[in-house]
Amino acid sequence: MKVAVIMGSTSDLKKVEPAIDILKEYGVEPKVRCLSAHRAHAELSAFIEECNQDDTVAFITAAGMAAALPGVVASQTVKPVIGVPLSGAVLDGMDALMSIVQMPSGIPVATVAINGSKNAAYLALQYCALIDESIRTKLEAHRSEMREAANAANEEIIKKYS
Repeated sequence: MKVAVIMGSTSDLKKVEPAIDILKEYGVEPKVRCLSAHRAHAELSAFIEECNQDDTVAFITAAGMAAALPGVVASQTVKPVIGVPLSGAVLDGMDALMSIVQMPSGIPVATVAINGSKNAAYLALQYCALIDESIRTKLEAHRSEMREAANAANEEIIKKYS
């Protein structure tokens, strides 16, 4: 099982690496590429077609500024596309967020927070969990661990202020 992870520029790698690490942790193979929607459109289309034909479950697409990448990918696949707006330009990621979230009807892109590649990975894993029960079990265990940590923090606050 695979998830494609596409960034528009190598300068985006540091913001995308957390998603790659999470996918690997869950046993999902990340297919990582740096393909600009503007400067390498033919290569991007070829990669999308490759993913359409194999066991790639979803696409994580990270882009800043005009952020055309998620929409271009979504226009060429019916597999889920998750957009990660990236900060870095004058508008600090708001430009990318607005670009990704405003897709035309019929070509949806799930959108996470600015620089939110971790949540993009978890969302992609939720799609994978529809197919693979072991991923679902791992995600449920992770949620349980988060709940336990939150409850422990709450107990500390109660003790401190009671």
